[in-house]
Amino acid sequence: MNKIALDIVTPNGSVYSEQNAELVVLQTESGEMGVMAGHIPTVAPLKIGAVRVTRSGNDKDFVAVTEGFAEIRPEKVTVLVQAAEQATEIDVERAKASLLRAEERINEEQAAHVDFHRAERALHRALNRLEVAKYR
Repeated sequence: MNKIALDIVTPNGSVYSEQNAELVVLQTESGEMGVMAGHIPTVAPLKIGAVRVTRSGNDKDFVAVTEGFAEIRPEKVTVLVQAAEQATEIDVERAKASLLRAEERINEEQAAHVDFHRAERALHRALNRLEVAKYR
């Protein structure tokens, strides 16, 4: 089976790199997208979600990512996001604390100083990190 390279990059540098992926599954704004070697060139906006990488022998890696973009070429996928964490590196207690903070902000009554859009995004990021952490 042909292989495709994947690089997940944040402003701080590369977070994940795989040269021999068989399948990369992305969470795009228009739905889930599977990418294999030879895919047509595409740029896709990503939403908060997991990037799933299948390597030979059905080994899988999971990476939690924030919003961003994926540049897809026939031989390589480059994911550009603000933040990304491999499942094995997620601090579950920290993610739970982030979830509680976000829930508290959303539930504050009549709080004029609360940016609900920002709180909702924080909530989704925390939930995503907790979901991806299950695949350690």
